Amino acid sequence: MTNASTMDLTPRTPADWTAIANNPKFVELHNRKRRFLIGWWIFSTVYYVLLSVLVGLFPKVAAVKIWGPINFGYFFAVSQFFVSWAIAILYAVWANKVADRLTEELVAELKPTV
Repeated sequence: MTNASTMDLTPRTPADWTAIANNPKFVELHNRKRRFLIGWWIFSTVYYVLLSVLVGLFPKVAAVKIWGPINFGYFFAVSQFFVSWAIAILYAVWANKVADRLTEELVAELKPTV
């Protein structure tokens, strides 16, 4: 619990959100994040829909045994968990390397005005 005597109660000036939104570093950060997320969203959506297509249109392919009682359909379904985790890890790595750096640069640039 925060003690009121240790809280920073310094009045802050309101941020100029229009200036921040028009800042080239913010625009670059926003565009790079959108490209990254939309690309992986499209990939993951197609990968997800492929399971339904595989089972619905190609049941004989889904029934092909891979290892013991495990067939290709089960393998593909379980692989979606691993693909999701891989995308989450890729995003975390990308955010740590790219987004955090761009955010720090933007905050450092804006710090005197905010």
